[in-house]
Amino acid sequence: MNPLIRVRAIAGKELLQLKRDKMTFGMIVMIPLIQLLLFGFAINTNVRHLPVGVVDYSNSGLSRVLIQTLGATQVVTFTRHFTSMPEAEAAIASAEVRAVLIIPRDVSQRLVRNPSVGPGSPAATDAETSRPVAQWLVDGSDTIVAGAIKGLRGMPLVELLDKPANRKPPTFEVTMLYNPEQRTVVNIVPGLAAIILTMTMIMFTSAAIVRERERGNMEMLITTPVRPIELMIGKIVPYIFIGAIQVAIILGLGHQLFNVPINGNLLQLAGATLLFITASLTLGLIISTIAKSQLQSMQMTIFVLLPSILLSGFMFPYEGMPLAAQYIAEALPATHFMRLIRGVVLKDVDVVNLAADMYWLALFTLGGLAVASLRFKKRLD
Repeated sequence: MNPLIRVRAIAGKELLQLKRDKMTFGMIVMIPLIQLLLFGFAINTNVRHLPVGVVDYSNSGLSRVLIQTLGATQVVTFTRHFTSMPEAEAAIASAEVRAVLIIPRDVSQRLVRNPSVGPGSPAATDAETSRPVAQWLVDGSDTIVAGAIKGLRGMPLVELLDKPANRKPPTFEVTMLYNPEQRTVVNIVPGLAAIILTMTMIMFTSAAIVRERERGNMEMLITTPVRPIELMIGKIVPYIFIGAIQVAIILGLGHQLFNVPINGNLLQLAGATLLFITASLTLGLIISTIAKSQLQSMQMTIFVLLPSILLSGFMFPYEGMPLAAQYIAEALPATHFMRLIRGVVLKDVDVVNLAADMYWLALFTLGGLAVASLRFKKRLD
């Protein structure tokens, strides 16, 4: 028989199997389509509308013009007004805002002084002409956000608030919190822990039920008195310890090799990590009750993994995404853990200030266990 005929016969068989497997065939079409539309609209390296706050000690008409001028750039959006520096720093630590503008009492004098001093005037001194108009306190743990705020430092305020005779246009002082050296690895390592846990935890449990069915162990499970909820809990318990080991390795080596600081309380970090691990494992269990084969479970895992990488704030600022993409990101456990681990590890934030993310992960775990238990049926069909 001609070898080409044999190859054609095998290829025809594979195509026939693919045609009968409607879920796999549908995912072949839907995965690239949905993710192209989602990421094409959501991913934007040009940061816009970062939530920022202001401490306005001047409270003058000129300071309000300054705020309006900065808001008109669309890089930042002023969402909060604070009355003190500690209040502003607490808001940055809890990620309520990404930066705070500090406007001094003498902002008017700082803006007006320069025009009155010409380039040849003996009264002009470097101290006078280089005094910053205001100060930015920036969450330096995210280098993309920090770069966007630093880009405002040289904006042409002279056109709106000053005279062209200025020797030096007014500028801002930028102070980076948590990562003053602007090392990318400081931001990447804690986020990488969230991504690796997402990938491995979901992968471990997404094939758990399917594997029992394919190996012929479902008959044994049917004859046991094990309840569905007990089976689900038993499936995730061993992997909790594996996840804890992974986090310890990532943060430990990150600290030793790359000098990534671990500033927060380790017990609080352990509690947040435990909630995220269980949430990711229960998401894998839900996938396992839907998939009909291990191939399908792997495809669905990838479908969840890509949004977790691109929409959680790991690579791109969460605030720079469209509102619809932010809603999708809020449904992912990785988004909430990204805030928690970066807040605790880099900023020494008390998890009480991030309680909303802790509650969400706990509710996701309970809801996921309930859904997986209800979907699992002790029968062979």
